[in-house]
Amino acid sequence: MKSRQLGKTGISVSEIGLGTWQVGGRWGTGFNEPKAQEILEAAIEQGITFFDTADVYEGGKSESAVGALKRKYGSNITMATKCGRRFQPHTTETFSVNGIVQFIEDSLRNTGLEQLDLIQLHCPPTDIYYMPEYFAALEKLQEAGKVGHVGVSVEKVEEALKAIEYPIVSTVQIIVNMFRQRPTELFFREAQKKNIGIIARVPLASGLLTGTITKNTTFAKDDHRFFNRSGAAFDRGETFSGVPLEQGIAAVEILQQRLTSNYNMPLLALRWILMFDAVSTVIPGASRPEQITSNCEASDVPPLSDTEMNVVQEVYKEYIAPYVHQQW
Repeated sequence: MKSRQLGKTGISVSEIGLGTWQVGGRWGTGFNEPKAQEILEAAIEQGITFFDTADVYEGGKSESAVGALKRKYGSNITMATKCGRRFQPHTTETFSVNGIVQFIEDSLRNTGLEQLDLIQLHCPPTDIYYMPEYFAALEKLQEAGKVGHVGVSVEKVEEALKAIEYPIVSTVQIIVNMFRQRPTELFFREAQKKNIGIIARVPLASGLLTGTITKNTTFAKDDHRFFNRSGAAFDRGETFSGVPLEQGIAAVEILQQRLTSNYNMPLLALRWILMFDAVSTVIPGASRPEQITSNCEASDVPPLSDTEMNVVQEVYKEYIAPYVHQQW
């Protein structure tokens, strides 16, 4: 497993991390603690040192499981968590600085830690990025020793660009994949100028880029890929990266035809993200230990050729960009 710097935090992290939305369950449902521990330990065995969770993943159970891992391995791993999604409805009006402070206290209690390595605002409404009082509050918590570093998890490039204007912000978590390429343009350049750590989430576009989803694939009713395609529960960009399912399936088939590599589609999709030096770590999820092993192989995949990169760009421009590029 290769490592990269997490921006100006100065922390070295595995370039393949682990997103824990579905750890111990299926896309965040049906948490199973022994299964979660098995997956987390499998990640450690594969050399993963960066773990991302949130207070809303299974009502804090995922956060508690990753917190226990952090207590066990200490500074050998980096734990990132997120707060803010508990404000309901998820609007500017329901947000409050006091609420954010309380959520962080709750996360400290959930994890059993005295300090959170990295706390991230969890995809707040766009207006929040224009309210300095939230970032001032996070700075005070850092000064008090309750958080080591501060970051944001965003939906839109606009939000990412605004967030990194605040000196307290060290990392940005954003959707980046073969089907969500806009962040690689202006945002990546600006982030590198300010030494911002970029955490690439939804790297396989909710499974689309594994090449295993077909028009006949069915999803359980409690799976966001069933109920959130139009954004009924949260930003639709989180589901299939906002790409209409049928269009995404067609684009993946074309990619598989044109990319004649010996490596499978998910490994190529992960390696494509790692082609960008601005990225610090990629955080695919896993609901089984064997998925961990498979994802980590991407760290050893050779760089994609110019021809392969051009193929991905061409397919994106023709089949995907019209649906997503200006949306996020």
